[in-house]
Amino acid sequence: MNQSIIHIALVVRDYDEAIAFYTGKLHFTLVEDTYQPEQDKRWVVVAPPGSSGTTLLLARATSPEQTAVIGHQTGGRVFLFLQTDDFWRDYHAMVAAGIHFVREPKEAPYGTVAVFADLYGNLWDLLELRNKSAVEPPTTSS
Repeated sequence: MNQSIIHIALVVRDYDEAIAFYTGKLHFTLVEDTYQPEQDKRWVVVAPPGSSGTTLLLARATSPEQTAVIGHQTGGRVFLFLQTDDFWRDYHAMVAAGIHFVREPKEAPYGTVAVFADLYGNLWDLLELRNKSAVEPPTTSS
């Protein structure tokens, strides 16, 4: 059996502001932006630069229940893990772009990590693993 997770849906307030943040500040690639008239929504997919794995599906909230979880899909825990091949290059670029880091960089046994918030407050780890074949580290939040 061969399976993989292809997309993770991230609930957003507005497609265009989310696209602007992810492509402009994090330098993600806009993979697809297709209007679906039968549902009056857009299929918006973004991916980190150089990524060939899982992508983010930016899903606009369409109900009060969905709107209520924007920025809090995981109850305040780190939600997504952005692995990089050069932590300090990306950290400094993100700070220069106005990304808010809620936990400063630290060295851990598995690598270098810092926690940042996206435009809605979702928490992410920016992470450079020491051993690229190592098992993913545990989340840095409690």
